[in-house]
Amino acid sequence: MQLTGHGLSVELPGGWEGRISRERRDAELAELGAVTRPVAHLATFALPGDRGDFGSGAVDLVREDDAFVALVEYGPEAVNTALFSHQGLPRRLDPRWFSPQALQRSLPPQVGWQTFFTEAGRAFCLYVVLGDGGEAHLLSRRVGQVLAGVHIEGGR
Repeated sequence: MQLTGHGLSVELPGGWEGRISRERRDAELAELGAVTRPVAHLATFALPGDRGDFGSGAVDLVREDDAFVALVEYGPEAVNTALFSHQGLPRRLDPRWFSPQALQRSLPPQVGWQTFFTEAGRAFCLYVVLGDGGEAHLLSRRVGQVLAGVHIEGGR
């Protein structure tokens, strides 16, 4: 399945679901014209309609054989800054990068990992949650296959 929106596209293999939307903002800020940025959520389970940019409301549903990915764009002022100095979306993940300490909220046996990068003149955070740290070698490979199909258009 091909997902496309807001300068992002991804080819999802069978068993994956995804959404590309704008980040959620306070309704009052949106009415005042606040700029919102693209967010992509990809998962091996059905994504709930109500979820935060980094997966709150969704990661509770991650089972031991599941994975969740959030790709969150930051503003142009972040491009190539120290935090976003890594060039390019990582498409091959090392299972040793994953840790329970990287999670926003500890939900054993889940593990997580995040990184910040610049690609195509745009700044992003990639946040990944794996359902079972003991299976990180298999689950990280599945996520890497999905990330290999992500395309980021330049200059948004």
